[in-house]
Amino acid sequence: MAAENSKQFWKRSAKLPGSIQPVYGAQHPPLDPRLTKNFIKERSKVNTIPLKNKKASSFHEFARNTSDAWDIGDDEEEDFSSPSFQTLNSKVALATAAQVLENHSKLRVKPERSQSTTSDVPANYKVIKSSSDAQLSRNSSDSCLRNPLHKQQSLPLRPIIPLVARISDQNASGAPPMTVREKTRLEKFRQLLSSHNTDLDELRKCSWPGVPREVRPVTWRLLSGYLPANTERRKLTLQRKREEYFGFIEQYYDSRNEEHHQDTYRQIHIDIPRTNPLIPLFQQPLVQEIFERILFIWAIRHPASGYVQGINDLVTPFFVVFLSEYVEEDVENFDVTNLSQDMLRSIEADSFWCMSKLLDGIQDNYTFAQPGIQKKVKALEELVSRIDEQVHNHFRRYEVEYLQFAFRWMNNLLMRELPLRCTIRLWDTYQSEPEGFSHFHLYVCAAFLIKWRKEILDEEDFQGLLMLLQNLPTIHWGNEEIGLLLAEAYRLKYMFADAPNHYRR
Repeated sequence: MAAENSKQFWKRSAKLPGSIQPVYGAQHPPLDPRLTKNFIKERSKVNTIPLKNKKASSFHEFARNTSDAWDIGDDEEEDFSSPSFQTLNSKVALATAAQVLENHSKLRVKPERSQSTTSDVPANYKVIKSSSDAQLSRNSSDSCLRNPLHKQQSLPLRPIIPLVARISDQNASGAPPMTVREKTRLEKFRQLLSSHNTDLDELRKCSWPGVPREVRPVTWRLLSGYLPANTERRKLTLQRKREEYFGFIEQYYDSRNEEHHQDTYRQIHIDIPRTNPLIPLFQQPLVQEIFERILFIWAIRHPASGYVQGINDLVTPFFVVFLSEYVEEDVENFDVTNLSQDMLRSIEADSFWCMSKLLDGIQDNYTFAQPGIQKKVKALEELVSRIDEQVHNHFRRYEVEYLQFAFRWMNNLLMRELPLRCTIRLWDTYQSEPEGFSHFHLYVCAAFLIKWRKEILDEEDFQGLLMLLQNLPTIHWGNEEIGLLLAEAYRLKYMFADAPNHYRR
């Protein structure tokens, strides 16, 4: 009889505040299955309700659909002063609290990933550790707590890959670093580059789907127009341009402390430490000094725009690519003081000239009022309204302006939305496309936006939409995802680039 009364008691008071229930994410002692049997039955019934029905469109609807834990009948029927209730509840609660505290103290002393997480990764996936893994894991765990569960379920399980190292080999699908096809492509690149006069049209065609890491530095110099196609002229050209750059350093760099240049230098000095703060390479003082010189000299030589925040990001892909010419190991953790002075000077000068060639094509993005960005954002809005009217109307319904999220996409060429390894792969194609940075980038942004249409349509308020668009989950992207993005962008360009009236209704 006592057992039956106890069973009835737990059945009635299962939803009372303070009753023992499994807590998502907490590590507590196993509960007696006899006590949680009814709880599991009730939860299974609740879980059969579709997810969309659970989501309340307003606070009042949420309140109506939420059952109150303090039922009047429970207050009248239960005897909270009974010894059985007090003893059982206090014992289990104390044991649970002690176990949770013990587990959390262990996690603080030894913050390691649980064995269950690593055991889920397939055996053929190679998990590469880097110094930034700890920061990434903390960020990903925080985002899991902040974002709804249905968003996290759309992310596939990926091996942890470094941010920069082995740039050409990084593929989020876990493909082997060098296949027969890739070896054949590499050999074709070497034949093109070693010919007396490199066929630049053929080189662009080969570079569109990506450039192998081993030949990327010389390929980028050629595609940017920094190096001549004639092999006999390349050595002299490099020597002359590098000497010219360091002549600028001697002529202009000391003027950074003069009154009319102080504001420019101060802003550069502030922005440099913010450049890719999770990558140790860019936090080295010597690297930051190189970046300061590059950006200051460019600003002095381009007074129409001067230095604008965002240009500092555009140096990093060139620096990493030209550094990889001298480094075989992981680039992101490499100590540049191990390189000779001549190597560092070559990397610095080449980065300056290639960045200058890039900015020559998009300088109206950085002149007064940044008219180039204004035009591109407007073109993006018109393009999206034609290719996905539902997404466009969703933005209008919640009063989201394209300028609020796409300004950064144009100003930084998507560098803040993608890992650096993906930016480098993206720039392989940009340098292969006619007006890749100024024109093709528009279609890449449109394809990038539509890629997240499901997540966008799931958000039903202004704040949620902006938070999503400013924190898109691309940290595990690799060559595979970038290849699909570029293919979609090319399709959009093929449909709309030569038919501007398609923009208009």
